[in-house]
Amino acid sequence: MIYLPVSHVLFDMDGLLLNTEDLYTVGFQKVASRYGKKFTFELKSRIMGQQTREFAGNIIKYLDLPLTIEDFVSETRQIFEELFPQSEILPGVKKLIYHLNQHNIPMGLATSSSKESYELKTLKHQDLFDLFSHKTLGSSDPDVKRGKPHPDIFIVAANKFLDKPDLEKCLVFEDSINGVKAARAAGMQVVMVPDPRLDRSHATEATLILDSMEEFKPELFGLPPYEF
Repeated sequence: MIYLPVSHVLFDMDGLLLNTEDLYTVGFQKVASRYGKKFTFELKSRIMGQQTREFAGNIIKYLDLPLTIEDFVSETRQIFEELFPQSEILPGVKKLIYHLNQHNIPMGLATSSSKESYELKTLKHQDLFDLFSHKTLGSSDPDVKRGKPHPDIFIVAANKFLDKPDLEKCLVFEDSINGVKAARAAGMQVVMVPDPRLDRSHATEATLILDSMEEFKPELFGLPPYEF
């Protein structure tokens, strides 16, 4: 694989920067268990990266739950109000973001989360998230018409950079297949850091796949290398 130099970086959040995908699993299983159903990793991998109402509808459909989208969102919101403030930063994340910030590399957040859930998830981590020049919250941003795997969120996020970079100059970090497809559809390179349970044969569009953010070498994409 040939890696092209980039000037700007966009990050997904859930399961990439924070361990919130694990918290989503706990919350969704709580609801599913009431109806004798199991929220499987296969289903999880299908909905990762989708906007709130979209993933709610898909979970209801696949598990055949007797709930409306509004019911499901309302029930899970109460659960997540308790879970999301427990979010923790994943390995290698602080090192990379502080490094890029130190070298004045423009960074943006591109997450399908809503404004409300974003605030709960980042409650303990404001210092880190303040380093992003802007945040695009897909489930709350009216400019993001479609969720991942559509490219909308990354195009909107890239256009928020003050210097309006060419899309191919943006490097995306993602953990989901839907996110990888969205980034590639936007014409961007994408580094994937997936859940270890994910079948990587479904992630052929990723520019680079890593086991952990700790393995990333910025110089591969023309970014300043770590100084050891």
